[in-house]
Amino acid sequence: MKILLPVDGSALSLHETRFALRLVQEGLKAEFVLANVQEPASFYERLTARDDQEMLANVALEAGADSMAASAKLLESFNVPYETAVLTGDPVPAILELIESYGCDMVVMGSRALGLVRTALEGSTSSKLVQDSPVPVLLVKPPEVEDYDIEEQDGPEEA
Repeated sequence: MKILLPVDGSALSLHETRFALRLVQEGLKAEFVLANVQEPASFYERLTARDDQEMLANVALEAGADSMAASAKLLESFNVPYETAVLTGDPVPAILELIESYGCDMVVMGSRALGLVRTALEGSTSSKLVQDSPVPVLLVKPPEVEDYDIEEQDGPEEA
């Protein structure tokens, strides 16, 4: 099974990665596509970069790699096969593109609490993805403890 794991470098992303690894520990034979979606360059960034679009693309790739680094390290510590992908743009279409291009069978991602007003105005990436995805989307709730220390659990024996 190929599982798409969109991450943003936050402690919550590491929590989601740990949850996905628990599936593997419980016997699921899986490989992962670790993904990050970067926001497009702002007008100011495009203006100051002038004609150097390659530089803007490289900055997005580096930022995406940085955002995936902790989750990648965790996957490596469990010897779980994975690929990486960094896209730029709106998260939902980008994730849908990744599902198709990598042949993913499932998405594991977090359910973020945006607040009632923001959810009503914008909706959430996770709820939009649940509606539009051609594959199952498993939403991982954030941990209950607010000061969840992700650094304490970084090896296979503690996931």
